[in-house]
Amino acid sequence: MGLRVVEEIAELYGIENWGGGYFHVNRSGHLSVRPVEGDQREADVFEIVQDVVRNRRLTTPLLVRFPQILGSQLLRLCHAYEAAARSCEYRGDHFPVFPIKVNPRREVLSEFLRAGATQNVGLECGSRAELCAVLSLEQSSESLLICNGFKDEAFLRLALQGMRAGKRVFVVIEKLNELRMAIRLSGELGITPLIGLRAKLYSRGSGKWEASGGEAAKFGLTTSEMLECVRLLDEAGLLDSLRLLHFHIGSQITNIKRVKNAMKEAARVYARFRQMKVPIEYLDIGGGLGVDYDGSKTTFEGSINYTIEEFANNVVYTIGSVCDEDNVPHPHLVTESGRVMAAYHAITVTSVRDEIETFADNAPAVTVDDDDPQVISELKVVLDSITPKNYRESYHDALENKDDLYTQFNLGLVSLEDRAKGEVLFWDICDRAARFASEADLADPEFENLSRTLAAKYLCNLSLFRSAPDSWAIQQLFPIMPIHRLNERPQETATLVDITCDSDGCVKRFVDQKDVKKALELHSLNREPYYLAMFLVGAYQEVMGSYHNLFGQTAEVHVVVDADGTCHLTRLLTGNTVEEMLAFARFDSEQCLKNFRQMVSAQVAAGQIGDGQAESAVNDYAAMIRKTTYLE
Repeated sequence: MGLRVVEEIAELYGIENWGGGYFHVNRSGHLSVRPVEGDQREADVFEIVQDVVRNRRLTTPLLVRFPQILGSQLLRLCHAYEAAARSCEYRGDHFPVFPIKVNPRREVLSEFLRAGATQNVGLECGSRAELCAVLSLEQSSESLLICNGFKDEAFLRLALQGMRAGKRVFVVIEKLNELRMAIRLSGELGITPLIGLRAKLYSRGSGKWEASGGEAAKFGLTTSEMLECVRLLDEAGLLDSLRLLHFHIGSQITNIKRVKNAMKEAARVYARFRQMKVPIEYLDIGGGLGVDYDGSKTTFEGSINYTIEEFANNVVYTIGSVCDEDNVPHPHLVTESGRVMAAYHAITVTSVRDEIETFADNAPAVTVDDDDPQVISELKVVLDSITPKNYRESYHDALENKDDLYTQFNLGLVSLEDRAKGEVLFWDICDRAARFASEADLADPEFENLSRTLAAKYLCNLSLFRSAPDSWAIQQLFPIMPIHRLNERPQETATLVDITCDSDGCVKRFVDQKDVKKALELHSLNREPYYLAMFLVGAYQEVMGSYHNLFGQTAEVHVVVDADGTCHLTRLLTGNTVEEMLAFARFDSEQCLKNFRQMVSAQVAAGQIGDGQAESAVNDYAAMIRKTTYLE
C-alpha cells in the first residue's frame, strides 16, 4: 500500500517527466537525488535539509547545489554530439562552451572545467567583468574562450592579451567598428587575433525568446557587413585570423523544426565563405537547446518537443548534409547550451511558515434570526437548499445576494455585524458549490476560478524575486513539490506566497503534463516543519535575482555523493545578513545603530521610557543587524 502511494505521488508531481533522471521519490517518501547519470548512488534530500537546519545552523530558504549533476549534464551533451557524428559520419569535432551569464559562480565554472577537461569544455563571456573572470580560470589548451557582446577598446585589448596567457580567445565581431579597433590593436600589441563573425540569420527560434533571433535581432552582422569584414581583414593581411562563424536564434527553443531551418541557413553561409577561400573552421551555433520544465514534451513555452539527442542529431545531420552538397569541409561545432548544462544542478528549498486561509476555512458559525435583514435570510435559504443538481443556480443566486449585501451596507441599511454574517454565508455557499462542481468532473472555467479563489495560500520563507525571478518576470514555470511526506496523499490545494511586501510575490501556476495547474496539491500543515523544493533553478535565477525588500542571498549547501552512497556536504554558506544588505543600500550599519541609540536615549531623557527598556531596544536592534534577512 505504502509503495503504491509513493508511486502515485511521484506521478502526481510528474517528477519522472521533468526530473531529467536525477530526482526521485524513495521508499521513505522523501525526495532523493541520483547526481551521476547511469549510477544508482543516491542522497536523501530531506535528510540533508534536516541535518543542515538542525546541526549546521543554516535556515531556509536554502539553495542546495549538486555539482556532480553539472558534470553529468555536460557529458550527456557531449556524448549526444559524439553519437550523432558517428551516425552521420561527421568529420568535425565538438567544442562545448559554457556561457557564464547563465551562472557565473566560480564553483560552477570550476566544476565544468574540471569535469569537462577531456571534452575541451570552454567558456563564453560578454562583459568586462565576465572577461576578467574567465581569463583567471585554468582551461585545457584546446578549449575555446568565446568573447561575445558589444566591446570597447579596453575589452578588445584585454581579450587579445588573453592570447599571451595561452588561451584560445575568439573575439566575435558584433559591429564593424569593433573589427577596425581589433585590427589596429592587433598591430599595436603584435598579437595575431582569432576572429569570429556573428551572423544575423533570417531564421528565428520559438518560444519566449523567439524575438531575439531573426532580422530584427539585437546582435549580429548583416550579409553586406560580413562581406565588408572579410574585405577589411584581407586588406590588413589578417584574413587567416577569421576562423569562426557564430549565430544565435534564441534561448529555450521549443520546436525542433526551427532548429533545422536555422542550421540549414547557417551552414549555407558557412559554405559560401569557404567557397570564397575564407578559412573559417568553427561554426558556433549558440544556445537554444531547451529544458523541459513541465515534462510535457510539447512546444508549450515551458517545454520542448525533443531530447538532447534529437537536437544534436538534427544539428549534425543538417550541417553535414549542406557541407557535403557544397563540397566544403565539415566545420568544428561550437555549442553554448548553458541552460541545459546548469538548470538541473540546483534546487531551492523553502519552509512553509503558515497558511493564509480563505474566509470559508476559519469562519465562525452563523445563526440567522428572524430580525436579520432579508438579504441574510435569502443567503441562508440558498445555503440550506444547495445540492449537486442546483449548485450552479445557487452559486449565481449567492453572487446576486452578495452584491445586494454590499449595496445595502454602503447605504447604511446593514450593520457591520450583519455584513459579517452575510460574508460567512456567501463563502459557505461557494465552498459547497466548488465541491459539487469538482465531483461533477466537468471542465467549467467559472468553477475552476472559484476553486482557485478558495484554495489556501501557503506562506513560504523566501523571496520569489531573489530565488526565482523568472517566475515573476516572465511567468516561467518551475516544478515545485514537497521533499517529504510523499508517502501520504496530499489533502489540500494551495497557491504559494512569499514573504516580500509585494502582491506579485506569489506562485499561482504549476507544472502539469496536460495543462498549467492553478493550485498545487499539498499536505495539511502540522507542528512539524513542512519543506517544499523548487527545481531547475540552476540557470539564470541566481545571477538575475534581485534584492527586493532587501532580502539577500540565501544560505547554500553543496552536496557530493560517493560511489558507495556516502553523502558529503562539501560547502556550507550562510545567507546575507541584514548588515550586508544595509551596506548594499549604502547604509552604514554602525551609523544606523548609533542613530537608533540616540533616538532611544532621547526618549529616556524625556521620561517616556526607562533605562532598562532603552537597553533592551538597542540590544534588539544590534542583534537584528547580525541576523539573516529571512525569517527564522
